[in-house]
Amino acid sequence: MSKITIPKDIAALAGEMGERFKSEQDLSDSNPALKRRRRAGAREGRRALRAKRPAGTVGASLQGGAYGPLSERDIERIHHTALDVLEKVGMGNPLPILREHALARGGRIDQHDRLCYPRALVEDVIAAMPREFVVHAYNPDNDVESGAGRVHFGPGGDAVTTLDVNGRCYRPSTLVDVYDFARLIDWLEHVHDFSQVVIATDIPDLRAADLNMAYAAITGTTKHVCLSPTDAAHVDDIIELMDLIAGGEKKRRERPFCSAGGCCVVSPLTYGDDNSEVCLAATRIGGPVWAVMAPQAGATAPAALAGTLVQVTAESLAALMLVQLVVPGQPMAFGPWPFVSDLRTGAFTGGGGEQALLAAAAAQIGRHYGLPTSVGAGMSDAKWPDAQAGFEKGITVTSAALAGAEVSEVAGMMASLMGCSFEAMVIDNDMLGSVARLLRGIEVTEETLSFETIRDVVRDPGHYLGHSQTLSLMESEYLYPGISDRRSQGEWQEAGRPDIVDAARARVREILSTHYPDHIGPATDRKIRERFDILLPEEAMRPGNGRW
Repeated sequence: MSKITIPKDIAALAGEMGERFKSEQDLSDSNPALKRRRRAGAREGRRALRAKRPAGTVGASLQGGAYGPLSERDIERIHHTALDVLEKVGMGNPLPILREHALARGGRIDQHDRLCYPRALVEDVIAAMPREFVVHAYNPDNDVESGAGRVHFGPGGDAVTTLDVNGRCYRPSTLVDVYDFARLIDWLEHVHDFSQVVIATDIPDLRAADLNMAYAAITGTTKHVCLSPTDAAHVDDIIELMDLIAGGEKKRRERPFCSAGGCCVVSPLTYGDDNSEVCLAATRIGGPVWAVMAPQAGATAPAALAGTLVQVTAESLAALMLVQLVVPGQPMAFGPWPFVSDLRTGAFTGGGGEQALLAAAAAQIGRHYGLPTSVGAGMSDAKWPDAQAGFEKGITVTSAALAGAEVSEVAGMMASLMGCSFEAMVIDNDMLGSVARLLRGIEVTEETLSFETIRDVVRDPGHYLGHSQTLSLMESEYLYPGISDRRSQGEWQEAGRPDIVDAARARVREILSTHYPDHIGPATDRKIRERFDILLPEEAMRPGNGRW
């Protein structure tokens, strides 16, 4: 974080507060009213300081790995069992091009027509993969460094409904929602990229939907955009769109601000035709390919959590084999996303302790391989941004981040991934800031141990508020929430007893009524609209349209 200069008026205010606190402290501590007034005065001073400060951020690409539910012996056993699965059980339905490359490298087709990978081949592919790469954004300030154990947060997506807070109900999501969610994430400092958090259900033609969702996402944010094309043939449109925006193929390849991919394995242990083809076509975009595997414990994976980890590890390695055998050296993350079933109903559940354990364990396995690793967490089963949503998201995201992974599905996702909420996305941004602050940890140096500061303050004036160390660290050592309520009980009651959803709704309206990114430019936008049938109305992309 760059050093922030504290304005003189803030420093003076802090000094004044310090002097007032000292003079009151000199009086008898036996006066309870005075003690209450003294505490209130200190709070007022701190609040005045915060009101004049810009919002801070912790940053992306922090290093995780402090937490892990698996021992090294556990990881080795899971790894070797996964290799046994790939060698002796194999993968069903490989694409012809994958079959050709795998057989040329020592793979075999067994009597069940399944592609079996020798252990040595899998280990060779893992060893040859890129360990670090940059995930480029349209704005270079939003670039993210991807590597083993590095943590950043992405929103996930593909929900088919959007929560209407005013009506307290879900409605089908639209293309305009894709654009608005992109604009919101562009503003939220603790969400580091954008993906199609919702599907444009108002566009029935899949090719038109893929192109228009890509357009809405790219025009809505300067952060990296992860796309989910439904067909490999649609990737050509996305590449042409990117070339128009970047100013040509060469510039797009230098800084590919989009990536694409898919869930190329249908659990258990079968390649899916369409998404396998999408993953290979996505290599032509230039950015890292994303490929995530999401077997569901108790339904499409063993009910035993260790068995689910074996299967998801095998499937995730199989995804690497698909891409790396055909396009060697292609940047991509290891993508184990083990999910959980509620065995009472068989339904997907994303908010329980088992999900937190599986995501953290999957992150450990990725670090064991030395690969950038993506996991899913933050998938609350709650339908409303309430206490259930808060504790489910907080537990699962914190566990995955501390274990050291790129964590997706973290912002706005509700209703077991069936819905997304603007308000929840803003609330989650506060939560992600706290998780990132937890990851950054505590810096212990001779200066931060603060012996001289303690000695000076104890002698005079007896408090730290106006001390030079406090002023120098107030932005770098501390992160302040955007909407979380830290007011006193009395102030909260006087304000009408609002809850965090009220605060989030107000912040959403504030952002989306004013924040319309214009990084593409009108001339480029005209070229895009002349070339493609863009269904996002131009008036929806300008302030004053009355939508918010």
